Amino acid sequence: MALDFAAGCVGGAAGVLVGHPFDTVKVRLQVQSVDRPLYRGTFHCFQSIIRQESTLGLYKGIGSPMMGLTFINAIVFGVQGNAMRKLGRDTPLNQFLAGASAGAIQCVICCPMELAKTRMQMQGTGEKKSKRKLYKNSLDCLVRIYNKEGIRGINRGMVTTLLRETPGFGVYFLTYDVLTRSLGCEPEDPYMIPKLLFAGGMSGIASWISTYPVDVIKSRLQADGVGGVHQYSSIMDCVRQSVKREGWRVFTRGLTSTLLRAFPVNATTFATVTLFLIYMRREDECTVPDSETQAVLLQAPTSQPTSM
Repeated sequence: MALDFAAGCVGGAAGVLVGHPFDTVKVRLQVQSVDRPLYRGTFHCFQSIIRQESTLGLYKGIGSPMMGLTFINAIVFGVQGNAMRKLGRDTPLNQFLAGASAGAIQCVICCPMELAKTRMQMQGTGEKKSKRKLYKNSLDCLVRIYNKEGIRGINRGMVTTLLRETPGFGVYFLTYDVLTRSLGCEPEDPYMIPKLLFAGGMSGIASWISTYPVDVIKSRLQADGVGGVHQYSSIMDCVRQSVKREGWRVFTRGLTSTLLRAFPVNATTFATVTLFLIYMRREDECTVPDSETQAVLLQAPTSQPTSM
């Protein structure tokens, strides 16, 4: 269990490094003003950030997901595994229910982490070197928000995070289970790793598509208040104002960068986890049954759907 957990953490960290630039672009597109848009689209946003803020601008706020990674993986895969054991049968429905329960519980860590990430990503927009930094780093961001707004402040967006993560993780584990069964991922299959990578990447894409509109609202609520000005009074107020000003297309803002990110993040995570397990178990391969090896690989931890 400790080895599997370590593999999940290493794989998750690799996924964050690959996917964070896409996440920065997604957040910038989701929260930019419709009256004075800074970016025309995904690729223009990438180019603008690199030109105006350097390549490091794409990695703003990465400290927060890195800090929360260990706790999130521990919660998600611990809860998912225990839920599957409690449910008994390994069926697609039970995979969905176990994944949904894991997604709901990990929101305790995920919500504050994403709040800090979003605030850091929005800081110094369009500036290569920020003239005035409100937050030094992700931890300082959470401390400042807590000192100003209390527990409620650092849990801003909790309801929308729950609405996104609960079905999102359910869809993720369901899709992954169905794909790995359909593709026939067997330990002796020479194409097992590509199949696992494909299953993980497609599961991430399916999960994001199923909950993306909620993510747009979550990002807007968590970015609201930067600079001291609050635009939205509630979730429904955010939905009403967003639709009124930008139409229903508002719920697809940043979707391209999200889907571009989803596949490589999960593919990178699966590749790292698999290689890590193969390397660490090489000395024990004679004592580990094939069935156990297959179970470990097929249930290898991946990055969270927020990082999917």
